[in-house]
Amino acid sequence: MLVNCGGLYSDKLAEMTGANTGLQIIPFRGEYYDLIPERQYLVKNLVYPLPNLNFPFLGVHFTRMIGGGIEAGPNAVLAFRREGYSRLDYHAGEFAEILSFPGFRKIAKKYWRDGLGEMKRSYFKQAFVSALQRLVPEIRSEDLEPGRSGVRAMACDRDGNMLDDFAIYDAPGIINVCNAPSPAATASLAIGETVAGKVLEQL
Repeated sequence: MLVNCGGLYSDKLAEMTGANTGLQIIPFRGEYYDLIPERQYLVKNLVYPLPNLNFPFLGVHFTRMIGGGIEAGPNAVLAFRREGYSRLDYHAGEFAEILSFPGFRKIAKKYWRDGLGEMKRSYFKQAFVSALQRLVPEIRSEDLEPGRSGVRAMACDRDGNMLDDFAIYDAPGIINVCNAPSPAATASLAIGETVAGKVLEQL
C-alpha cells in the first residue's frame, strides 16, 4: 500500500500513481507576527474576524499559544514557489506552472483585488497592523515582531474553485490525500482514522 500525504507535492505524487484528480496545488504563504510580552495583556482569548467568503482562509487573527505567547496572523499571499516560505523564494518553473493552470487564472481574474490586498499586507507591515486593529484597536506597529511563516497547500480545480473540504482518492494499492485544509490539524486524528480505514478495506 502507498499512502500519499505529500502536502505541497500531493498533486504531483498523485499524478505519478496514475490518479486523474484534475487538481493542482497552489501554494499560499501565511506570515505571522508575535505580540511582544509587554502587550500580551491585550489579548486574553482567541480573536477571529468574520471570514472572507471568497476564500477558504480565516483572515488575520490572534491565537494564544499553548507554550505561551500570542501569534497574530496569518495572511494568505500567493507564494512564488511551492516551498516559498519567504518573500525572496522563487522558482521560475513552479511559478510558470501556477500561472499557466486554467483554474488559477480564473481565480486571479475574479479575485485579483483580494490577492493584491494580501500582497499589500505581506510587503507593508502597517497594512497588516491595520487589519489586526479591526479586531484589537489598541494594537500598534511597535507591538509586533516578525514571527514564523508557513505555506498552505491549497488544492484548486480547473474551473477555478479552491477546495474547502478534504480530498482523498483511493485506488487499488494507493490512497492519495490531495487536500487537507483547515481545520486539518484539529481533524488530524479523524483524517488518520479515515485513511487507515481505507487501507484496511483494501487489505
